[in-house]
Amino acid sequence: MRTKICGITNLNDALDAIEAGVDALGFVFYEKSPRYIKPLEARKIVESLPPFVQAVGLFVNEDFETINSICSEAKMQLAQIIDDDNYTDFSKLSYKYIKVVRAKAKEDIINNQNSYVLIDAFVESFGGSGKRVALEWFENVDCSTFVLAGGLSEENLKELKPYNFYGVDVSSAVEKTKGKKDKQKMFNFVKAANEI
Repeated sequence: MRTKICGITNLNDALDAIEAGVDALGFVFYEKSPRYIKPLEARKIVESLPPFVQAVGLFVNEDFETINSICSEAKMQLAQIIDDDNYTDFSKLSYKYIKVVRAKAKEDIINNQNSYVLIDAFVESFGGSGKRVALEWFENVDCSTFVLAGGLSEENLKELKPYNFYGVDVSSAVEKTKGKKDKQKMFNFVKAANEI
């Protein structure tokens, strides 16, 4: 199972996450987030990373010009986009992207089958809240194109085994404080994900 650790704010955490075995690192370009990072700061981290680790930029209700500009400046390889308010013209993006579905009901899951999307629990704020999506919504659904986020931890990952998710995304469960990761928690999380 592929793993992404989101909310990277410094090089040490990025390198610790890579040592733990993650496939992707997430950088939050939403200024109201406590995990926000300036594009040039993210770029400095990305330029120091080893190969075969994907850099993912997280955006919330942004237009395509902003996303293209920040992805270029920060050297992102993928844009992860929350577009609740239909700001983004996806046809004009210059970068690969994955849409975030903030699920309120099982219908949100069913309506996105066969698409690579990130499924998170709907909350009023954006990201890192620790709220979980109801697993029963995934019953009898092909989850092989879904990345699951929201409230995941090393303790509850084993509950995902029957569903065959494409990947998992974590932020708050592997932190010491908001924006600062805990190396051991990252190692434990990735190990648990690899055992699914």
